[in-house]
Amino acid sequence: MATGRRLLFLWLLAAGVAGCARHETPVAAGDREQVLYRSLGYEVPSLDPHLAAGIAEQDVASALFEGLVDEDPRDLHPIPGVAESWTVSGDGLSYTFRLRPDARWSDGAPVTAQDFIDGWRRVLTPSLGAENAGMLFALRGAEEFHRGGVPDFSGVGAEAPDAHTLRATLGRPDAGFLSMLSHPAWFPVPLRVIAGAGPPYGRGNPWASPGRLVGNGPFTLQSWSPDEAIVVVKSPTYWDAARVRLAAIRFYPTDSVNAEELAFRAGQLHVTDAIPVDRIDAYRRDNPGFLRVDPYLGTYFYRLNVRRPPLTDPRVRRALSLAIDRRAIVARILRGEQTEALSFTPPGIGGYAPPNGRTADFDDARRLLASAGFPGGRGFPSLELLYNNSENHRAIAEAVQETWRRELGVGVRLANQEEKVVLSDRQTGDYDIVRSAWIADYADAASFLDIFRGNNGNNQTGWSNPSYDALLDAAAASKAPVERDRLRREAEQLLLDEAPILPIYHYNHVYLLRPSVHGWYPTLLDHHPYKFVWLGDSAQGQSPAP
Repeated sequence: MATGRRLLFLWLLAAGVAGCARHETPVAAGDREQVLYRSLGYEVPSLDPHLAAGIAEQDVASALFEGLVDEDPRDLHPIPGVAESWTVSGDGLSYTFRLRPDARWSDGAPVTAQDFIDGWRRVLTPSLGAENAGMLFALRGAEEFHRGGVPDFSGVGAEAPDAHTLRATLGRPDAGFLSMLSHPAWFPVPLRVIAGAGPPYGRGNPWASPGRLVGNGPFTLQSWSPDEAIVVVKSPTYWDAARVRLAAIRFYPTDSVNAEELAFRAGQLHVTDAIPVDRIDAYRRDNPGFLRVDPYLGTYFYRLNVRRPPLTDPRVRRALSLAIDRRAIVARILRGEQTEALSFTPPGIGGYAPPNGRTADFDDARRLLASAGFPGGRGFPSLELLYNNSENHRAIAEAVQETWRRELGVGVRLANQEEKVVLSDRQTGDYDIVRSAWIADYADAASFLDIFRGNNGNNQTGWSNPSYDALLDAAAASKAPVERDRLRREAEQLLLDEAPILPIYHYNHVYLLRPSVHGWYPTLLDHHPYKFVWLGDSAQGQSPAP
């Protein structure tokens, strides 16, 4: 039985039993007991923070682990986490962090500077295959170690003068460095626990499971029933436990937005991951207090496998891009104030203005396809468009499929799979076209553009262009904002011209939230630090600032 249908059955069964017995709903009980019921968009493949490649994994990891810095719940600016303070050298290259002496792992052991260094070494070790290893390339020598050019980790800019002092040295100044540190790739791990469960630098180690996982965050793992629920409970060893008001969080994975919405209506969820697009207008009209349309720094797009003919030809890729009616998808299908994506990077990130991409041009698309040897689509092989289970993703895929058929004479098969299957196929290159999304790890254009470097683990298209990489290298080295943005625009224009990806729209996060959830602010990255979230009467004010 599909995950979404199974969960829908369980939720509605629980709602029916509760109704017959005249018992309160889980949400009502949760409000009283400080238990948050949250839906995830899919079943997470792992709870290992260093393998947290997707949004759902990162949402759970942020409850179980904490980095050097935390995020302010209102605007996500860096605030002290495990590090109670830090200093930055005058040249912007050296960051010295002073760790809290009362920071503890969930088994009571102290969190030390070496735990961070152990974690960073683990992420950068190639055998782990961490998709986000590139984030740590900000450290001096980190990329060289990851690529095997520097075999000794002592060449990486990370050192611990003592148990509670950590020094990070960068290869070049980076104004966004502190914001990066709240990403799970930078989290510490208890290497002693990982090594006790299996090889610490390989995938498949079972340490991140109930009864084994040791974290340092505001919550600990109580249970994980795959395809049903992940339950975390307040940690008594967390250094700031007095601030944490939630007693527990229950995460429910589902691949069905219809199941989510019905569960929300039945009182089974406080917050959904999404909402069926055909229900948005009804909520606007009848229940506007539940509907949230928050800004969200992300892009919905299709990856193309440029290793597979005819997608090896940039003319074919550009033709497919020009034959997507993004404006119609946004206006007629999504209806959530999203904007059509004519660039990969959303506009307005720190003043960066992405290049102006092209709107739909069916005539030019047909000319490009003909020049590639497929006039009117004749001789064009059938391709497969893969997407993870979701009614919303299906609606978009069907619209693109029909437009390509009508305007180009190109046939595309649609295939839907569970998120973990889609992720695996994308990582191994076993796809033609795959539905994708990228949400910024931090509010900077580099968080979008860096993923399509030839050596980035998140690229996964087979596309590589040394000129693109060189432009981004030059931008990162530039101290002049105007010059840096010019180089990035040039690089992004190259990405759009060669079209290994097809941007479709820039996100807003459209979802459902109960008024009893407090401390849940609209943020550009859709992060909601759980230590500042609490449940109460909807008439109560928001929690005080951290």
